[in-house]
Amino acid sequence: MTGTSARGTLLIGALALAWGSNFLWIKVALAVFSPLQITAGRMVLGGVVLLAIIVVRREKLPWDRRLWGHLFVAALVGNAVPYLSFALGETRVDSGIAGALNATTPLWTLGLSYVFRLAGRLTALQVAGLALGFAGSLMIFTPWDAGAVDIVGAAFCLLAALSYGVSYLYMSRYLANEDMSPTVLSTGQLLAASVLTVACLPFDSSGVPAWSVGPWLALVVLGVAGSGLAYVLNYALIRTEGAVGASVVTYLIPVTSLGLGFLVLREGVPLLSLLGVAVILVGVWASRRG
Repeated sequence: MTGTSARGTLLIGALALAWGSNFLWIKVALAVFSPLQITAGRMVLGGVVLLAIIVVRREKLPWDRRLWGHLFVAALVGNAVPYLSFALGETRVDSGIAGALNATTPLWTLGLSYVFRLAGRLTALQVAGLALGFAGSLMIFTPWDAGAVDIVGAAFCLLAALSYGVSYLYMSRYLANEDMSPTVLSTGQLLAASVLTVACLPFDSSGVPAWSVGPWLALVVLGVAGSGLAYVLNYALIRTEGAVGASVVTYLIPVTSLGLGFLVLREGVPLLSLLGVAVILVGVWASRRG
């Protein structure tokens, strides 16, 4: 194994752990924080981490009002809505299930790109991938079984994945070609998301969170690692392995979230849910091969 491949393997593992564990930290933090408080907290912490990084690198935030407008839209659909939706979803479903449904994001992205004519005609393999993704999602939250997975909670998680899909298409159109480092753009986006979510806190009726080491530590890790340093790892991985190599992380996130939910939180992992995850991942693979 070459040095580059070894570095790439380490980065893939670190990023899969950082993003896959987010669902665990959300579930732990929900013990004392409201979903909105978790969302705002992780945005602020992540934004501060990235801001510190660009200061050290002597990079500057943009001043262009048009660009900031796009950053706020990206922050809404790429951070505020999905992060809040996952937190709301995890008040009703296990963390592993939330992470598993997050795996549908590439399928939403592909479907939306076709609906809004941002891509050409879908190939037969891509259509099969979308169908498999839909079937796998149904296998996870089994709407025909009222006692299985909470449908409302699962719907929030799917809304989060859908919102991610919207954000990827929006950013690829309005932000990807900006002559600015990805870290600066990510910093601006997280700071914009911080403004949006903190502005909503006065309308949150949950009150001041009680002090408890576990939930507070979970929020810090969620913000610093899962919402801040993970961006840096992602860009380092893309530079090392390329976009295709970096996409391997997509397949590891649901496995990580289910594994951590089982090992740390003692969450049950129904066989049908495991099969659903496998079907979704095959669908993602097919959609990308097409």
